[in-house]
Amino acid sequence: MNIAAVPGQAPAPLTVLQLLPELQVGGVEQGTIEIASALVRAGHRALVVSAGGRMVPALEATGAHHVAMSIGRKRLPTLLLARRLRELCEREGVDIVHARSRLPAWIGHLALRGIPAERRPRWVTTVHGPYTVNRYSRIMVSGERVIAISEFIHHYIRRGYPDVDPGRITVIPRGVDRLRYPRDYAPPPAWRDEWQQSHPELARRQALVLPGRLTRWKGQEDFIRLVAKLVGRGLPVHGLLAGGAHPRKRAFERELHKLVAELEIEPAVSFLGNRGDLREILSVSACAFSLTGEPEAFGRTTIEALSLGVPVIGYDHGGTGEILRSIFPAGVVPVGDIDAAAERCAAFLQQRPPLPVIHPYTVERMQTATLAVYAELAASSRQRA
Repeated sequence: MNIAAVPGQAPAPLTVLQLLPELQVGGVEQGTIEIASALVRAGHRALVVSAGGRMVPALEATGAHHVAMSIGRKRLPTLLLARRLRELCEREGVDIVHARSRLPAWIGHLALRGIPAERRPRWVTTVHGPYTVNRYSRIMVSGERVIAISEFIHHYIRRGYPDVDPGRITVIPRGVDRLRYPRDYAPPPAWRDEWQQSHPELARRQALVLPGRLTRWKGQEDFIRLVAKLVGRGLPVHGLLAGGAHPRKRAFERELHKLVAELEIEPAVSFLGNRGDLREILSVSACAFSLTGEPEAFGRTTIEALSLGVPVIGYDHGGTGEILRSIFPAGVVPVGDIDAAAERCAAFLQQRPPLPVIHPYTVERMQTATLAVYAELAASSRQRA
């Protein structure tokens, strides 16, 4: 532990190591990069261990250092990586290890157990989802500080692991970058030209968008039925399914196409596949939706759309319900009530609702709160020394 701070001066820089399975795409990965960036800007060292992926260049562009190690691969030899991780911690003088996923957390836990207490890094975990409550998942509430990414996740921890000291749990909601998702954002002209050429059907229709990969619990079936109801009322709408299917989920994608055909709304629904321009798609949409069958841990696309000034209609559960109740209660509808969602959308299309100009769900707030957790642990280490 780096505790060589001089009295009256700022504490010595920290070395923080984050653990996750890979850096491909997703909220966990994005949050990892955002914290690495904040650490470097504050003068600390940021290390990340994962199997790698397409987001590694974005991570390293922040000034962080990536170490490739397959700590999320579910096979017995992965346990042997605990020794390599321990050597890395000792060689780099790591002060804090922050685990963001279950198997990497187990590897991190095993690595730290082999380091003498006086040199052992402090241990932080973030609970990114409502995992099945069992011994394997318990590792995610083992941190000296346990970060819950929403009040929904906080309740999950307290309900599933009532023996965890509430004083160890800190609620730090995820956030949106206000510079990247400003209220007055307008896509570049070149993007608009390409979009209009690719989707001429939207010229006289209002776009409705459901972001999310094509998987059964994400709500695509409810969204398609909602679009059908609006089309049946003669409203000029077009539904956009922004997200692709995993190769093992192609059967569900075919089911969705079949449902669109059965409802006879093929001209009013587009399957966009995986997109790297979701911000632009959200910005040109009249309304966004979150209709998940299961509660989401946070609801990142909900706050991204609201930040852009796009109304969101979402089911009242999980992180999405939490966000909407907090800053846009007009968008909340009962879980599974497609009729209510359709009525609310029709009302929004007739008269655009007032949207929040400011909100607490920002990346800056999340970064500040997380670094404060690190600083608290570092300070307590100095006192203990």
